[in-house]
Amino acid sequence: KAFEWYSKAAAQGDPSAQFNLGEMYEYGRGVQKDDVKAFEWYSKAAAQGDPSAQFNLGEMYEYGRGVQKDDVKAFEWYSKAAAQGDPSAQFNLGEMYEYGRGVQKDDVKAFEWYSKAATQGDVDAQFNLGLMYLNGQGVQKDDVKAFAWYSKAAAQGDPSAQRALGLMYLNGRGVQKDDVKAFEWYSKAAAQGDPSAQNNLGLMYEYGRGIQKDATKAVEWYFKAANNGNATAQFNIGQSYLNGSNGLSKNRVEALNWLRKSANNGVVQAKLILAELQ
Repeated sequence: KAFEWYSKAAAQGDPSAQFNLGEMYEYGRGVQKDDVKAFEWYSKAAAQGDPSAQFNLGEMYEYGRGVQKDDVKAFEWYSKAAAQGDPSAQFNLGEMYEYGRGVQKDDVKAFEWYSKAATQGDVDAQFNLGLMYLNGQGVQKDDVKAFAWYSKAAAQGDPSAQRALGLMYLNGRGVQKDDVKAFEWYSKAAAQGDPSAQNNLGLMYEYGRGIQKDATKAVEWYFKAANNGNATAQFNIGQSYLNGSNGLSKNRVEALNWLRKSANNGVVQAKLILAELQ
């Protein structure tokens, strides 16, 4: 029924109906999924200035869905949607400027578009702004502003931002050094499965920073991080087995196993220890 109604209205030139028809074709709702038809209907709506259709066209060009992949055209459609205030389009424009996809690489413009999206609450843009302020990319380096933008993203539950806040509290960058707060933010990110935060939590338990020393918990978090592919955690487990520390009994076979994993993931120190052991 919805498909019939949208088809009639779309044929009469209604841009919202054209957009909705595009979505139905894209997701196969009430009709056979068909990216080419989705592209056709989004194109009609976008030509009439519908910002959501313009954004979706950008995505279809970017990923080559229903049309030949074309970063330049993706950039054009994202630009139209972004100019109308669409935060997802503004974020995507930021990325295209940052990585030079479909447009000349330009960190200053990337920063500008991320700023527009971030101000509208786009969590990925908020994180990227934090990173740009931290590294002085496209903007004057400013740890305090980096901390502020990471805080906004972290409050929205972004695990990378939560981990970044943990590191800033740990090192006293852009904020007063505070091991307890560092531990709290690492915990939030680690609970969401962030491998780097899981490893850092292990370190804090091992050395008693921001929390009571606890070798069992340290190794628990190292294992979580290591099983999620974190090379440093794999190294830490290898070392623990090698030295019989953190509540693990000395075990050369396990030590070699974990050090090899770590070395294969690029940890130079693991390679050096393996060379000595073998």
